[in-house]
Amino acid sequence: MSAIDSNVRVSLFLTNQQVCGKDQVTAFQGQLELCKQVRDAGWDGVFVGQHHLSEGLSHLQSAPVLGRLAVEAGGMRLGIGISLLALHNPVDLAETYATIDVLCGGRLIFGVGLGYRDVEYQAFGIQNGERVRRFEANLEVILALWSGEAVTADLPWCRLESQRLSLVPVQRPRPQVWMAANSDAAVRRAARLADAWMINPHATRATIERQLRLYRDSRLEAGRPEIPSELPAMREVFCASSRERAKELAGPYLGAKYEAYSRWGQDKVLPGDESFSVPIDRLAEDRFIVGTPDDCLSTLVKWRDELGVNHFVIRTDWAGMPTEATAGSIRLLTDEVIPELRCS
Repeated sequence: MSAIDSNVRVSLFLTNQQVCGKDQVTAFQGQLELCKQVRDAGWDGVFVGQHHLSEGLSHLQSAPVLGRLAVEAGGMRLGIGISLLALHNPVDLAETYATIDVLCGGRLIFGVGLGYRDVEYQAFGIQNGERVRRFEANLEVILALWSGEAVTADLPWCRLESQRLSLVPVQRPRPQVWMAANSDAAVRRAARLADAWMINPHATRATIERQLRLYRDSRLEAGRPEIPSELPAMREVFCASSRERAKELAGPYLGAKYEAYSRWGQDKVLPGDESFSVPIDRLAEDRFIVGTPDDCLSTLVKWRDELGVNHFVIRTDWAGMPTEATAGSIRLLTDEVIPELRCS
């Protein structure tokens, strides 16, 4: 068993997703201000996500957003959480994210995932039975290209004959690859192929605790250290002066986010019989962290001490939420939660 890094890191997941009809320019300026806020407060990174054809929501695409964030991020790491790897050409992805690693000075985290929305796969002409094959093959090609060596690939969607990239990432041998996983099969895949499993925010702690055992066992079976040095978890967190105030400010937007997830079928790829079609208070149980600084700290410390998480990717902003409400949550997390969370 490898020794897990005891230094706790905290990153912000920026919402590059907004309600349709909102002024996107103003909304993105708000996201830039949040990026600057966490940079100046000493947070460790910022992440953005990716979707296509986001029904009911509009979604700025991740690569150009990360390029813009690189200007403001200072020394923070930049992460894609996640790139829908199977949908895209691996040469394009390899060059695009090598470019982003250059723009941010070698601080990219390359998060990847299979995704779950049929509409996205249909739009790119990919059949159900091809998804996992394309995902794994694309990752293999990207990592080979990033090595700088000549690569040969004979795939229906990508053919290379002893080709090499003239632009490789700053980080050598490459940026870290974090893999999102919801199902047990995907957790085993992350254990086998990625540097770290990026633990999702959707499942309950009980599910994650069971899957962590599966993850560690699967890494050992693959001949890898039981746990990686960095174990990241994305969490839905909102901090306010009281529990009632936190629910008042976050509830409508967090609830709307999971209503969208329910429409999109996110809960259908979770193990067991979980459903997001329930009232927000019930949905929040053992899943979200919405409350006072003490509430947030006590829950996050348990994830740190009992599950071994040492990189928290916090989403404290959801589509439509006023920037000032998010900024208030970030201030409380910065002043009253993160310093204690970083104490070993």
